[in-house]
Amino acid sequence: MGKEIARDIGKVIIHDEVIATVAGVAATECYGVVGMASRKLKDGIAELLGRESLSKGVEVYSEGDEVSIKLYLIVGYGVNIPEVAHNIIDKVKYNVEAATGMNVKHIEINVQGVRVAEGN
Repeated sequence: MGKEIARDIGKVIIHDEVIATVAGVAATECYGVVGMASRKLKDGIAELLGRESLSKGVEVYSEGDEVSIKLYLIVGYGVNIPEVAHNIIDKVKYNVEAATGMNVKHIEINVQGVRVAEGN
């Protein structure tokens, strides 16, 4: 469902899809990330998602004011995957908390593939 904020003159509802988009944009802005991957592997091949479907590479589980996020990513060849994952966690946590006011309880990074640069 997301988060519901009640005020005197009405209420604001932040859906999980919005949280997923914020998390997806933040993740793709990190160094080493080529893009988001589909949540489901087809025949062991990770599908690179376009910018219009960033939220499809994110799963959001919200409960009250807390949210847990799973990210499915494709990284570039030669990057330090644990370091890239740590940077993604920091940036996604900051951006989601700043945009929604929700507490990020847990972030899970799933590297679905490694992309080799074209021409190498």
